[in-house]
Amino acid sequence: MQLEQLLLAHSQGLRRSEIARRLGIHRSTAARYVSELGSFLPVTEDDSGLVGINRDGYLSHIRLTIHESLSLYLASRLMADRMDRFNPHTASALRKLGQSLQAFSPTIANQIVAEAEKVEGSRARRDPVYLSVLETLTRGWSEGRRVDVLHHSVHRNANDSYRFAVYLIVPYAVGQTVQAIGGCAGEDHLRTLRIDRILQATLTSDTYKIPHDEKIAHMLINAWGIWYSDAEPVDVVLRFSAHVAHRVRETVWHSSQELTDLPSCELIWRARIAEPREMFPWIRGWGADVEVIGPESLRETSRRETREAALVYGWKLEGENEPE
Repeated sequence: MQLEQLLLAHSQGLRRSEIARRLGIHRSTAARYVSELGSFLPVTEDDSGLVGINRDGYLSHIRLTIHESLSLYLASRLMADRMDRFNPHTASALRKLGQSLQAFSPTIANQIVAEAEKVEGSRARRDPVYLSVLETLTRGWSEGRRVDVLHHSVHRNANDSYRFAVYLIVPYAVGQTVQAIGGCAGEDHLRTLRIDRILQATLTSDTYKIPHDEKIAHMLINAWGIWYSDAEPVDVVLRFSAHVAHRVRETVWHSSQELTDLPSCELIWRARIAEPREMFPWIRGWGADVEVIGPESLRETSRRETREAALVYGWKLEGENEPE
């Protein structure tokens, strides 16, 4: 057990002599321990004599209550429903979760296993490059090793190479994607990479430590989704009509939100947002039942898009000439 924990703590591997020294045992005993551990765990040893554990094949052991199991099931199902690329690990995790509950709660277990079957039979895109990139980034994040990535920029229609240190991997429901947030060698700012735009990822031996400063710990607190900013968050103020006010009240859309009921039964919604442009698709989805009060830049964006939508449907706005 000590050897297992030791190897898990040193992702780069240890030589047998170092294992013996750290455990306070003879080298021949260390060799025997390595051999015995390899009979039931995926122990590896490379040409240079470094002994390690293959993280891809290592099974973590956890004990969950039925309520904790349901929480994981709901999270996995939400991810499977919202992501547009197939991830076999999601189906595998659901199946294991269901099988573990079979004796305890067969009703719930059967539903979870059925959901695993649904994930495997889904029409989500099978993208082996995406899956390989995601697995490589996960290894880099787990082992604290930088990853060389080739990322395609849609805006510039160009490919960029980065030596990337993964700080976070997060789902992004708005774009139905998964994003990696981290630092690049030679840059002093954070960078967010959309994983399905990474064309190639190669794990390196270059190690890193995630900075545990206040910026990293709190960078997404004020984000609407994943957009963050070095500037102070902005007060976003919206007026919702009486028709939808009750629906807005039912959900906590952002941790900083404040609600004010108006005598007209309308609702004022206020929150501090790092980058208000990110929330515009959500605002647009409420249609004429929402008015942007502030900031002025967001109000102008809403005004402009409303005008353009009217022109698409052939409506002439008061005070404007017909388009040529």
